[in-house]
Amino acid sequence: MLTNTFVLYLSTVLIWGSTFIAIPLQLGEVPGDVSIAYRFGLSALVLMLWCSLTRRNMRFGFQQHLWMAGQGLMLFGFNYMLVYQAAADITSGLIAVVFSTIIVMNIINGALFFGNRVPRAVIGGAALGLVGIILVFLPEVRALDADSATLRAIILSLAGTFITSFGNMISARNQSSKLPVMQTNAYSMAYGALLLALIAWGRGEAFVFEATWSYTGSLVYLALIGSVLGFGSFLTLLGRIGPERAAYCMVLFPIVALALSTVFESYIWTIEAVAGVSLVLAGNLLVILPKEKLQRLWRVFRPAAASSAE
Repeated sequence: MLTNTFVLYLSTVLIWGSTFIAIPLQLGEVPGDVSIAYRFGLSALVLMLWCSLTRRNMRFGFQQHLWMAGQGLMLFGFNYMLVYQAAADITSGLIAVVFSTIIVMNIINGALFFGNRVPRAVIGGAALGLVGIILVFLPEVRALDADSATLRAIILSLAGTFITSFGNMISARNQSSKLPVMQTNAYSMAYGALLLALIAWGRGEAFVFEATWSYTGSLVYLALIGSVLGFGSFLTLLGRIGPERAAYCMVLFPIVALALSTVFESYIWTIEAVAGVSLVLAGNLLVILPKEKLQRLWRVFRPAAASSAE
């Protein structure tokens, strides 16, 4: 059991950390909206085939389909549309860092939609995360203007993250209503793909296909590994160890994304970037660590903090 849990952790972190590097390979001849429609259309097809082969119930009522559609629009539609646009102007690793703030957003949205209590640590974690993001983007922040492409990309990334968090709330509602995860994801991905296809059609975008190894390979990877296997690993982990402990994946995957961005996108590390990423990760840990663990950590580091202050 312990070994299987570790494999699920490792799979989720490596898969989600690597999907961000594949997204820029989808930008080019094929419009972004069309690429997302291809991605989740293929994912939905694979999941529905799996559900059929394993004889899972695929019949649901109209209201249930409405909630599945809502999940699809938020988790597999609008959010990715914004993230793909952001990927045109900033590196994939930086998008992953911004996306990791979903931990804070989930807790805040959980309070708004479900009346969950917001721990005081969330405020500190959010503050650390904000300062960290500013440090990561410090060179760009110094040169920001109203027309800055980087500023637009940061806003798009944050908006896409918030929409994803909203989708998580719908997913939580669907699971509490006993909608099965596998079938719900299959239909939700189909609805998300349909939404993006309609948006692309409304914009007059061409439904072309780039028959290259980079585009085709990244599409298959994002659809099968990133979407089907990645979500499957995380949701299995979620059910096994609970959302609090599973949330550590959100802390770790930006590290993978930044490492890949350094190798493949020539991302240049600065002192400010190292400090910023550290603050973002520390803020996320502050949010998800249980209170008793935070207290133990404070007892360990308090003497060092006191001596440095002297």
